[in-house]
Amino acid sequence: MKFSHLTVASTVALLAGNAALAQTEIAFWHAFTGRLGELVDAQIADFNASQDAYSVTASHKGNYSETLNAGIAAFRAGEQPEILMVFEVGTATMMAAKGAIKPVHDVMTEAGVDWDPDAYIGAVKGYYTNIEGEMLSLPFNSSTPVLWVNRDALEGAGIDPDTEMTTWQQVGTVIDQLAAAGHQCPITTAWQSWIHLENLSAYHNIPFATQENGFAGFDTELAFNGPLQVQHIAQMGEWARDGKFLYTGRRNEGGANFRGGDCALFTESSAGYAGIKAEAGFAFDVRPLPYWEGTEGAPQNTIIGGASLWVMAGHEAENYKGVAEFLTYLSSPEVQAKWHQDTGYLPITFAAGELTREQGFYDANPGTDIAVIQMTAKAPTANSKGIRLGSFDQIRTIIDEELEAVWSGDKSAQDALDNAVERGNTLLRRFEQANR
Repeated sequence: MKFSHLTVASTVALLAGNAALAQTEIAFWHAFTGRLGELVDAQIADFNASQDAYSVTASHKGNYSETLNAGIAAFRAGEQPEILMVFEVGTATMMAAKGAIKPVHDVMTEAGVDWDPDAYIGAVKGYYTNIEGEMLSLPFNSSTPVLWVNRDALEGAGIDPDTEMTTWQQVGTVIDQLAAAGHQCPITTAWQSWIHLENLSAYHNIPFATQENGFAGFDTELAFNGPLQVQHIAQMGEWARDGKFLYTGRRNEGGANFRGGDCALFTESSAGYAGIKAEAGFAFDVRPLPYWEGTEGAPQNTIIGGASLWVMAGHEAENYKGVAEFLTYLSSPEVQAKWHQDTGYLPITFAAGELTREQGFYDANPGTDIAVIQMTAKAPTANSKGIRLGSFDQIRTIIDEELEAVWSGDKSAQDALDNAVERGNTLLRRFEQANR
């Protein structure tokens, strides 16, 4: 078969054009559905449209635990994504996964992007930083617990909706008044271990575990069965038995009860803002997480929940260049400010928080800056910079089981927390043996 010079030239030009149009694919696995999933899709679409060298594709892989397990299984099969969302309790697991990750500080340095790790809020950055001060993963959706208040419910019970509730003693008084007025759900909660033990400990500057909550070494012992933790859980157990605290589940099942107007008070993530604003048919407030008055040093600072983005090992240099560009985009003040304002997640950089303030968002939406203030008013201590434990997801399950025994009246707070510590320490020893 003969080809004319024109045909050959046209073919070469076409192939060259296709090569120029080819984009490096970046896979991003996450745990978001609903409104959060839509917002992530919008971020990705915006990034993809902003340049033509890379194309990020998002895939939902289930809840946080399922997404982590999917990433681990994919790495073992050699099919891992470039970017994996991992919730904060999976941090130690990812750090111990030898050869599975490429630290973010290496990704950014090798790509030569304009990146300053000191631009990130200390209480957020510290959770994902090693003892050498190097960032291992990129903070993404970071939240902290707050107290949500149904103002209409308080007013209906004859309580001033502006009544002070900065301490648990004050909250107890309001709960009693609500119950006396016939309210069927004075208070409920989401994420009971995260809020009522992990953050309780940090906020009162007492250890959840030894070795700086696991940041300083493997040989960690759980310590959340101290006097203050027992006092708090015992009080909640009493409220549960009196019908003043409604327990609805281990994750965020209580969110539906609060958004539907059934519960007056709700301890939940600051990231509940998007759903509450969209669904609540009542006036609501966001208040600081209460603390126990009389505890020296309280309130300290709360700690984050949510997840960070880990870069998986085993990809080409060009893929990592694209990852660096995408993570830089996500960290930009404009993108972070919008994410913070849309979701209630913390702005992960100082610049994003300042931009949000300059845009007038906090003035127009009172209380939306409480989470930021709560996290940044004091420098984190060894007890309040976070928790980094092996098998933490499984330890939380143990804590959930023991707390449920308190809410049902089957165990005392002391017995339940002692048992949770003993069972959890067994898992820590197994994790040590497997990863030393």
